[in-house]
Amino acid sequence: MALPATMKVLGLVLGFVLIILMGILSEISVELLVRFSVLCKASSYGDVVRYALGKPSKVLSEICIIVNNAGVLVVYLIIIGDVMSGSLHHVGVLDQWLGNGFWDHRKVVILVVVVVFLAPLCALDKIDSLSLTSAASVALAVVFVVVCFVVALVKLIEGKIEAPRMTPDFGSKRAILDLLVVIPIMTNAYVCHFNVQPIYNELEGRTPQKMNRVGRITTVLCVVVYASTAVSGYLLFGKDTESDVLTNFDKDLGIRFSSALNYIVRIGYVLHLVLVFPVVHFSLRQTVDVLVFEGSAPLSESRKRSLALTAVLLALIFFGSTMIPNIWTAFKFTGATTAVSLGFIFPSLIALRLSQRGERLSIGKKFLSWLMLILAVIVSIVGLIGNIYSLESSSE
Repeated sequence: MALPATMKVLGLVLGFVLIILMGILSEISVELLVRFSVLCKASSYGDVVRYALGKPSKVLSEICIIVNNAGVLVVYLIIIGDVMSGSLHHVGVLDQWLGNGFWDHRKVVILVVVVVFLAPLCALDKIDSLSLTSAASVALAVVFVVVCFVVALVKLIEGKIEAPRMTPDFGSKRAILDLLVVIPIMTNAYVCHFNVQPIYNELEGRTPQKMNRVGRITTVLCVVVYASTAVSGYLLFGKDTESDVLTNFDKDLGIRFSSALNYIVRIGYVLHLVLVFPVVHFSLRQTVDVLVFEGSAPLSESRKRSLALTAVLLALIFFGSTMIPNIWTAFKFTGATTAVSLGFIFPSLIALRLSQRGERLSIGKKFLSWLMLILAVIVSIVGLIGNIYSLESSSE
């Protein structure tokens, strides 16, 4: 939901190009990961990192997965809170329906969602048990994109949309600081690499070629969805686009059935987050278990340990969502650190290290691995510098 806000910073042209380029680089890194995961018979992201880079790197990668996934889940709860109970400048769904009261208090709303809806789904043992919820979440995301795109198209035809910014803005210190952190924020959208091994291991008739086809189809869909969301969201709200664009849907859109469409967009996306939350949580729980209970029986064989971990993680994520002010703050830190590391730095290091051990890597793949590594390190350093300056500016 932060992608439309990145268009506000980058402009439509550069933002659109970056969404496509990052999708291509992400798919290349996933295919490298699949290749070497099969080679070393890895059952997790950490296993392939250990095989290529050693145990200390494995521990570091697992910490990155934990921080990244926990950060993403915190963002999901923040968005749910923004939509249902409102934010500083926007009214929530519950307030619009029932008026102001204890029922639309942000912490109460998030707690009810966690206990009633998320906990039962997160308690499931296997990722294939979540296949139906994953499919439903994709369908709801498509509904959101279609509605936003159609509304933006209608307003564009009617001439009700202001001319968007096409290029980045360098006119102020704040604009420059936003430029430094916006690419790390976009990186979060494509980081799925820690789910590659579990999905591959549960794929029927699995082969690297089949997994690569799955990855390419998924990447194309993601690029289409992300580009449509970013462009249509920015066209709709222009310079008023919030870091969480869903909060913008509390006002009249200037077309027929505006109120109904507002509710469809916001409630539909909340349901999408509720259904996709357990998938990310599954990876988080598995990684925490491997890191904390190394050498113990598999988590699927210990129901008590699984439920205990689920309860502890949900509690920590809930408290995190009540302390972090907005999704822009969360995304810019995870994007500059863990997302860049998991999506680009580790996969490129794995490919380059194993190519030195006799695993043949074509000149093109080796060049792309070095390119990803260098770009990822630059993005991470620049993003961290931007984050530090942003914190200093906000504290002044």
